[in-house]
Amino acid sequence: MLKLDKRDLEILNVLAREGRISKADLAKRINLSPSPCWKRLERLEKAGVIQGYSADISLRNLAPHVTVFVTIELEHHRAEYFQKFERVIRDCDEVVSCWAIGGGLDYLLQIVARDIDTYQRFIDGLLDRELSVVRYFTYVVTKPVKQSAAPPLENLMAGFLGTEPDEDGMD
Repeated sequence: MLKLDKRDLEILNVLAREGRISKADLAKRINLSPSPCWKRLERLEKAGVIQGYSADISLRNLAPHVTVFVTIELEHHRAEYFQKFERVIRDCDEVVSCWAIGGGLDYLLQIVARDIDTYQRFIDGLLDRELSVVRYFTYVVTKPVKQSAAPPLENLMAGFLGTEPDEDGMD
């Protein structure tokens, strides 16, 4: 696992909230000269800590839509059924997130569709594909309360931050 220090964490916090910030502004924001800041950024990208940059699109301001969370239980709990289900889901544009979960159900999907009818046609199509879906439960989002692409890095990294940087200023 890559060792991170407080500066690395500062970089990640700023980028999680402002992905389009220029490298020069990022360096100023974390109070570091540009060259060491860029080296840290490159190191974080190469290590896969930063997987990409994206825009936070407001669907509310773009088009009518419905967001639905769906829990799915598969009838057969063998690797080939899980693999088949996951292959199909990866190719579904309507599914914006999918997690394999424990606790009695197998998957949690986040689906964005034009309306409930479109969502239901999508689910009917999944059921027609013989994916071993035995049960599903639909939860329609009535309003967003909190959405954040920025994870609670300080909480997650407490106790894991390096304390002594290498001679190049990085851990």
